Amino acid sequence: MSLTIGLTYDLRNDYLSRGYPEEVIAEFDSVATIDALESAIRSNGYRTERVGNARALCARLVAGERWDLVFNIAEGLRGRSREAQAPCLLELYEIPYTFSDPLVCAVTLDKAVAKRLAQSMGERTPAFQVVRQEQDIEKINLPYPVFAKPLAEGSGKGVNRLSKVENQEGLKTVCKMLLERFAQPILVEEYLPGREFTVGILGNGAEARAIGAMEIVVHQAENAEVYSYEAKEKCESLVTYADFREEGLGKEVEELALRVYGILECADAARVDVRCDREGRPSFMEINPLPGLHPTHSDLPMIATRAGMSYEQLIGRIIQNALKRWRVQ
Repeated sequence: MSLTIGLTYDLRNDYLSRGYPEEVIAEFDSVATIDALESAIRSNGYRTERVGNARALCARLVAGERWDLVFNIAEGLRGRSREAQAPCLLELYEIPYTFSDPLVCAVTLDKAVAKRLAQSMGERTPAFQVVRQEQDIEKINLPYPVFAKPLAEGSGKGVNRLSKVENQEGLKTVCKMLLERFAQPILVEEYLPGREFTVGILGNGAEARAIGAMEIVVHQAENAEVYSYEAKEKCESLVTYADFREEGLGKEVEELALRVYGILECADAARVDVRCDREGRPSFMEINPLPGLHPTHSDLPMIATRAGMSYEQLIGRIIQNALKRWRVQ
């Protein structure tokens, strides 16, 4: 008998109908993504059942519903541990799930914590400081230009042409705006002017492998150096995703991403962002342990496709990684 896989996710339309603005819910999934994901899971021979977000998961668990495995891409709405909410509930009820555990989801969403852990193991990342309140802006001691963004957001939220800051006055303006708008600390880091890449990782432990990398080139003139929220939302017209198979640098980028994936103890799959400094040396920027899974719009599926792996094969590999890790037959 085939296994039944539940799907946990945050649907954009659910939050739009409740009055949330587009940028607040930028990380959430479209109906098209959930449709494609469910179809891919079924094509691998599993039954599926849509569960919904963490609140829906709560209600259904309390009602006694169970699944053999949950394919979890629920991002959560509030707090730097929001991505840990669904995995926490599933662990409480002893239900296996895909992707990383609550600790990893919380640690990686806080960009400063993730960077400190990577640094502690000798990995290169831009110099950074955290602004938690307005008084902290005066304490920033980094060479300009710097880059400022919310500490615990994804999908380019809070990132735009103002994020690259040239002086202290500009930093005050941006940090005050971000503190008020996102009600969370601000990561201020050394600006790296080099090339930008994203790397797809599949597997667990010693079996984890980089399946490929893409170079990200933003070609809108006024935002040429910033992979912003706008650029991600309109990536078809504003961004070129270039194949990246250069000898030397390509290996460095993929090996850095794979090491960070291991250091942070991610599971099943993830996507790692890397950028080069003035000397062309790759640095770890951030990691996404719940990567977007739209078959043609999201980075990990695009990387897999370029590596000769179909969307159905990618989803099947993620499920198999999770089943093996949880020892589900």
